[in-house]
Amino acid sequence: MKMKAAVMYQQGLPRPFAQSKPLVIEECDLDGPGPGELLIEVAAAGLCHSDLSAIEGLRPRPLPIVIGHEGAGIVRECGPGVEGIQPGDHVITVFVPSCGHCRHCVRGRPNICASGTAARAAGTLLSGAKRIKVNGESINHGSGLSLFAQFCVVSRNAVVKIEKDIPLDVAAIFGCAVMTGAGAVFNTAKLQPGENIAVVGLGGVGMNALFAAVAAGAERIVAVDTNAEKLRLAKEWGATDVFLAGNADCARAVRDATDGGLDTVIETAGTVPAMALAYDICCRGGSVFSAGLPAQDAKFSYLHAELVGAEKSIRGSYMGSCVAERDIPRFLGLYRRGKLPVDKLKAGNVSLEQINEGFDRLAEGTVLRQLLRPNG
Repeated sequence: MKMKAAVMYQQGLPRPFAQSKPLVIEECDLDGPGPGELLIEVAAAGLCHSDLSAIEGLRPRPLPIVIGHEGAGIVRECGPGVEGIQPGDHVITVFVPSCGHCRHCVRGRPNICASGTAARAAGTLLSGAKRIKVNGESINHGSGLSLFAQFCVVSRNAVVKIEKDIPLDVAAIFGCAVMTGAGAVFNTAKLQPGENIAVVGLGGVGMNALFAAVAAGAERIVAVDTNAEKLRLAKEWGATDVFLAGNADCARAVRDATDGGLDTVIETAGTVPAMALAYDICCRGGSVFSAGLPAQDAKFSYLHAELVGAEKSIRGSYMGSCVAERDIPRFLGLYRRGKLPVDKLKAGNVSLEQINEGFDRLAEGTVLRQLLRPNG
């Protein structure tokens, strides 16, 4: 079938993206789904900082490629052997397709599936296939999804079926920002009622971590960012304290205000300075959980003696340590009850033709979650 998609042929093009156009709108040929695969009409796809990192060249990708890893849509066709899904079903996509049988999957950690990770690196679907072509040339798949397009073919294990009363533009945000941010709080950090927490970095992921901290009943919720407007929103949405990260004495101010720092610190900005700040405001015996993806060669250093003497801990959190089939329904339940007000993050819709301008706004830090609506 024919469809339009945003194809990235080069990484690292300069801003403004509206002029350099790293994402080129092409008419593509999309093959139908193979065994265990689905054809999905993309209803909405979030413009995420992980996509921006790929555009900026901070995280290399096999080129050419159609990126886009956070979204929701409607199943239009099922390949042979697909179970539990039928045409017309609404689904949220999962950016780590899981094989179900590698050592990580059998331990209940499909978010770090070895087969899914290898397929992502190769630019293929979980099956090893590529279904997109432009003028006969194969195009790589981003995260096994390629959601910056009108349609996509994905593995059955890369979607979670949802009820049809959930607006698809809201549902899309659960595919990355909610799973990563809320999951880091609920799953990785296992935050308990009455505990204290800081969130460093208030993009879409960070704000979902904030929502989750409120829902979990945290007593003290500290929000830290370089953007004063995001701090204002964080205060409105449940933060008890806010601090501007651009201030030279920010870490000291946080420690002074919190009797030596926070027990739990979630870092979602994906930069080394943010990680350093997160570590600095972590108290003795506390833990830092990093959910932000930095440049691939970024390195963070710490005083090893302090790590030991203060019994601090550092842990990564990928996709919020989520089991998507388990966690997306329960996060949607919190949304229904007003505990995860994800819809507050929406900052407007963009068409395929407007997608480069949308990434300019994201890079400027003026928006939280814009949604691509490739089919109008």
